[in-house]
Amino acid sequence: MNYKTYLFDFDYTLADSSRGIVKCFRIVLTRHQYLTVTDEAIKRTIGKTLEESFSILTGVTDPAQLAAFRQEYRQEADIHMNVNTCLFPDTLSTLTALKKQGARIGIISTKYRFRIVSFLEKYMPEDFLDIVVGGEDVKAAKPSPEGVRFALKHLGSAPQETLYIGDSTVDAETACNAGVDFAGVLNGMTTAEELQAYPHKIIMRNLEELVR
Repeated sequence: MNYKTYLFDFDYTLADSSRGIVKCFRIVLTRHQYLTVTDEAIKRTIGKTLEESFSILTGVTDPAQLAAFRQEYRQEADIHMNVNTCLFPDTLSTLTALKKQGARIGIISTKYRFRIVSFLEKYMPEDFLDIVVGGEDVKAAKPSPEGVRFALKHLGSAPQETLYIGDSTVDAETACNAGVDFAGVLNGMTTAEELQAYPHKIIMRNLEELVR
């Protein structure tokens, strides 16, 4: 891997936030009597927008109701998310190695930027990451290329020198739509076979394969 810029998804790529995500969904779903949704089903929606996830899990399509679900989820996430999130064991060592190589590194996520930043502040200096693009920073969520293109413009990076790393088919589509290379990591619920259906440079068992 010899790229100048490495852009990462967050959930299931750099951090395991599944416990917090499931907890927040479970509270909202139970409040509205959706009692049969499994943890597995919730985890399979990680990486999608909250509205998309709630629609998949409940069958609701009304935008107003989905927006209300999102707001309830956000209130629960303020309480439960960061305390139920942990970095993967090789996240910090991989990012540090890339920085030592002189690479620019950033995060492109559907998760709120403020939540990512507040979680990471106890693990790394404020200026460690070159950019964080969250759900509140774009008009169109992944797989729209908007977030990646915003980061490239901000960093002065060319698509051909950039690698996007993620765990889901949404991430693979995002990279393709943005015209950057993609590397899949098997930290989440998406299988190697599912990721291999998309253009990719490598499918990794863990992040440290980036710097081996």
